[in-house]
Amino acid sequence: MATKSQPAEAQQLYPQPNRVELLSAQTDPNQKPRWGKLLLLVALATTFGGAVSTGYCIGVINAPSKLMKVWCNQTLYDTYGSNLTAGGLDLLWSCVVSVFLVGGAIGSLGGAGAANKFGRKACFLICGTLFTVGAVLFFFCRAASSVEMLVIGRFVVGLASGLVTATLPMYLSEVSPLALRGTLGVFIAVGVTGGVVVGQVCSLADVFGTEDLWHYALTAYMVLILVCYLPSYLFPESPKFLYIVKGNRAAAKRELQRLRGKNAEELIAQEMAEMEAEANAKVQASSFCDVLRDPRLTLPLIIVCCFHGGQQLSGINAIFYYSVSIFEKAGLSTVDAQWANLGAGCLNLSVSLLGPWLMATCNRRILMMFSCALCSVFLFTIAFVLFYIDQVSCFAIACIVCIMGYIFFYQFGLGPIPYFIGAELFEVAPRSVAMSMGSLASWTCNFIIGISFPLLQNAWGAFVFLPFSITCVLLFLLTKFYLPETRGRDPSEVAPLVSKGFRSKVK
Repeated sequence: MATKSQPAEAQQLYPQPNRVELLSAQTDPNQKPRWGKLLLLVALATTFGGAVSTGYCIGVINAPSKLMKVWCNQTLYDTYGSNLTAGGLDLLWSCVVSVFLVGGAIGSLGGAGAANKFGRKACFLICGTLFTVGAVLFFFCRAASSVEMLVIGRFVVGLASGLVTATLPMYLSEVSPLALRGTLGVFIAVGVTGGVVVGQVCSLADVFGTEDLWHYALTAYMVLILVCYLPSYLFPESPKFLYIVKGNRAAAKRELQRLRGKNAEELIAQEMAEMEAEANAKVQASSFCDVLRDPRLTLPLIIVCCFHGGQQLSGINAIFYYSVSIFEKAGLSTVDAQWANLGAGCLNLSVSLLGPWLMATCNRRILMMFSCALCSVFLFTIAFVLFYIDQVSCFAIACIVCIMGYIFFYQFGLGPIPYFIGAELFEVAPRSVAMSMGSLASWTCNFIIGISFPLLQNAWGAFVFLPFSITCVLLFLLTKFYLPETRGRDPSEVAPLVSKGFRSKVK
């Protein structure tokens, strides 16, 4: 961590303007976003190499599950000489699926320490290594007749995915100029959503989802890893990490010059002055214990964790889990229902592509409240029409419309905003811990949904969607009363607005 005392040469080279003047200069409405070639390369490579791979590992496992269960049972019989019961096979498959979520939670928890110790760029490289190890285990598990390799591979790619969601939004936020931070923050959400769709496509029976090729489906994301990690030697380290965490001002300026270009001296000087002001400010918490004990960080940490956890508890995964049976009730065949489910995933991806434009032009508070309110209405309506779906013939079509409406409005706020809101609420020192805690909340709630939803569905029937609707209402209220507007604001300007906990006045 950089100390409060700075060399005289640095103070002369980067004179500190008044903070209000600095922020107003950086948030000039006439300032055009600067998309340098290196920044664009980093944004695309990290999105396709990290976020898309994460989504791919989420979406690829569903379609070939029956074939993989048969293989697991036969392999265990050939190896150990015993057949699993139906319940035992279901338990084994639950382990194969859920160990990915356990790895994601552990990877998220380790993201804070890794980001501050090794750097943001190094975390991206670590993710690539873990994804590669997982792909090797997937590819050879069938030839080696090893269910253990499959389980370990799922755990390893879970670790990589947790590290991706904890560190990549922070990396993109810190290498981008203020005018583009919201836009680049959405890239991770779009990448994960796109990866799920690509995984669903690759695991179809017409592609790799067959008895002989399912291990190819699990491994196919390696094409993205190879392409996106080849130019990684060109990627810059986060200037804020170098300046504020490591205290290396010269290296931070070099990376800024590479990112912004040699002719952007004014912008570089502004960003260096901003980092100087943050480094000279009162030393902030940077460890887990320090962040949890600091009352100034309590409210923003609650917002980040609630947004991440609420994103999962809003029912998006349950909707995709249940949509095939809903489409079948509407009269579609099983195959057609699977294709319709893929269409729902494509709708999810298509709307998510609006994210960069929405984040650049609309306030976060408005988008989040709008998304939460409409998703709550659609979820309540889904519960209502499902309850009466056998009595009213048109309710099957109405339920499909509600599912599509929920997916559409989910991507306006609930989908993208949780991924990057931590980078806009927290300054550099506690940011890695906040992002890790938020990512941990997301993976934990995802695990809870995966374990509990089938049980609750059997117990509550259609009313299983009511808790999801209530979650959206609670997120709406949290946003309305406690989330400050972060668009066009530096975190150093936002942080004081939420420093008094639930007594903060954020409007």
